Amino acid sequence: MPRNRLYEKPAYKIREMLIDREVEPEDYVEEVYYRVEKKEPRINAFITLRPKEDVLKDMKTYIKRARQNPEKYRLAGILVAIKDNIHVENLPVTCGSLMLKEYIAPYNATVVERLVREGAVIIGKTNMDEFAMGSTGENSAFGPTRNPWDLARVPGGSSSGSAAALAAGFATIALGSDTGGSIRLPSSWTGVYGLKPTYGTVSRYGLVAYADSLEQIGPMARNIKDLVTVFSIITGFDEKDSTMIKKINIKYSEEIVGEPLRNMKVIVIEDFFEVGESVDDNILNTIEYIIDILQDYKIEVIFRKLGKDIVEYSLPSYYVIAMSEASSNLARYDGIRFGPKEELEEWTSWTKYYSRIRRKYFGTEVKLRIMLGSWMLSSGYRDQYYVKALRLRRLIRDKLIKLLRDADSILLPSCVSPPPKLGEVINEPIKLYMLDLATVLANISGLPAINIPARFIGNIPIGVQFMARYLDEHILFKIGALLEKETNMKDKVASIE
Repeated sequence: MPRNRLYEKPAYKIREMLIDREVEPEDYVEEVYYRVEKKEPRINAFITLRPKEDVLKDMKTYIKRARQNPEKYRLAGILVAIKDNIHVENLPVTCGSLMLKEYIAPYNATVVERLVREGAVIIGKTNMDEFAMGSTGENSAFGPTRNPWDLARVPGGSSSGSAAALAAGFATIALGSDTGGSIRLPSSWTGVYGLKPTYGTVSRYGLVAYADSLEQIGPMARNIKDLVTVFSIITGFDEKDSTMIKKINIKYSEEIVGEPLRNMKVIVIEDFFEVGESVDDNILNTIEYIIDILQDYKIEVIFRKLGKDIVEYSLPSYYVIAMSEASSNLARYDGIRFGPKEELEEWTSWTKYYSRIRRKYFGTEVKLRIMLGSWMLSSGYRDQYYVKALRLRRLIRDKLIKLLRDADSILLPSCVSPPPKLGEVINEPIKLYMLDLATVLANISGLPAINIPARFIGNIPIGVQFMARYLDEHILFKIGALLEKETNMKDKVASIE
C-alpha cells in the first residue's frame, strides 16, 4: 500500500498534492481506510462508515472540478468526519441512541451543505455520548469510544468520535457540537484543535437539539490553519436558523494565521488555581507553561478573579438550564413522531405507550436528565431552579464581558484533569459533571472559545483554553498560531502499531 503518510498531513497540503497530481485520490483513501480497518474496532470512533468505493467516487469528482478551477473548492477531496447528531443526507443520524437507530437523514445540515460545496468528502458519522449528554464518550448506545493515545482511557465527550477520528488519522478534519465543552474537552485529551464559535455565527439547522440556547456546531482539526479554513466555510447567516446573528461582519482566510500579535493582553482567571482538588496540578502546571510562552512574546498577562462563587455556581447553573431545555427537546421521541414504533398486545393509554418506548430506547443518563429537567420546570420549582439559573447566567456573562474590556482574551484550562480510565467516573455523576467545570463558561455566556494543544503529560496530550469577545475568533486563531509554533503540537497523530 502507499506510504505517503497522507493521513497525518494537513488538509491544505493534501488538497495541493491531489490537485497537482503528486498523489492520486486512491493513495489518500487507501491509507486512511487501512488505518480505520486496523484500529477502528478498538477505538470505536465511527457509528457509520461510508463504503470506500463511494468515498473514492466523490473524491475523484471534486478533485476533477478543482483541477479545472483551482481557485474554488477549498476542501477538494478532504476526508471529513461528522458527529452523529448532524444531518448528512441519506446517512443515519443516531445521536448515539437506540431511539434513532433507524432514522435516516432526509437532508443535509447547513454546515454539511457548505462543506460539500467546497469539495469536502464525508467519510462517516462519528460516535458520541447519547444525545450529546456526557463528558467521556462512554454514554453511547453503540459502545464507548477509546482514546487513540491510550486505549485504556476515555477521549472526552460528547464529540468523542470526532476527536478520536482525528487523533487516529481516520479523517483530516471533523465537525462536533459543543453544549458545555463537548468540542473542547475531547480536543484537549486527544491533542487536536477545537473551536466553540460565538453563539449565532454557525447555523444549527440540521443539528439534533439538546439545549438550544447553549449549543453550537464547531470545527475540529489537527492544525490551526485547517481550523480557520473550516470555520470560514461554515460560518455565516442562515435563514433556516432563527438563533443566528443576522449581520456577521467577519471574513476569515488562512492568512490570518501569519498576522503578528501586537499589544495583546491576556487575562488568567485566578479562581481556577484556588478551587481545591477540583483542578489537577498537572493542568495548573500546563497553564503556567503557556503563560511563560506568552510572556516570552511580550504578551501582557493579567491575573484577575472572576469570583470563586461564580466559578463554582456556573456548573450547576449550566446543568439546570441544559437539563431543562433537554427535557423539552426530547419530548418528541415518543414512538409516534420520532423513535421506533411498536405493536402492543393490549392497549391501555398513550401515556403507557410513550413510557414504554422511552424506557426501552433511552439510556440511563438521558432518562436522568429528562426527569431532572422536567422536575426543575414543574410548578413550584421553576422559579427556585430554572429562573435562578437564568439570572446567574446573565451575571456570569456580564462579568466575563467586563473582564474582556481590559484584555483581548482569557486563558483558562480546557480540562480539570488528564483523561480518566474507562469506567472510572461514569457511575459517579458529581465527578462526571465536574469535568465540565472549565468549559461551561463559554456556553453560558455565548463567547467564542478554543482548545489549543499545549503538551504531553506522559503519553496523553493536554490542551489549554482561550476565550475572547463576541465575534473575536480571529484573536483565538492568532494565539493558536503562536502556540502551535512554540509547543510543537501540530498535526500529531497517535500510532496504531
